[in-house]
Amino acid sequence: MNKFQYAHRFWQAIAAQEREALRAFFCPDGRIRWHCTNEEFSVEEFLCANCDYPGQWEGSVERILPTEDGMVTVAQVRDVETGSTFHAVSFFQMEGERIRLLEEYWADDGPPPSWRQALKLGRPIK
Repeated sequence: MNKFQYAHRFWQAIAAQEREALRAFFCPDGRIRWHCTNEEFSVEEFLCANCDYPGQWEGSVERILPTEDGMVTVAQVRDVETGSTFHAVSFFQMEGERIRLLEEYWADDGPPPSWRQALKLGRPIK
């Protein structure tokens, strides 16, 4: 499986909360870091945090950048029930076909803060 197929399948498993499929992506002693909340997880802790999270989710990969030892992805995840969306920038460090280290930065999607809107700065990307 090439890196592009790998990334798409990984994010499908994340959105579908497929515990066993996700486990297979990781080295048994892999680590996951969520820098925005200063948390590091073992694979089992990550599976619990992802797969036991309430709701029904959809996800799509917006960008994949192969690197020497892995890849970087940008993905959007959507809560089907509320319509809330989130973006994740993820840095994958691979050992063979498995993730040794996954470092992620998650952000809530939403409008610009009111102070920027008042200054009429920027414009919508989409």
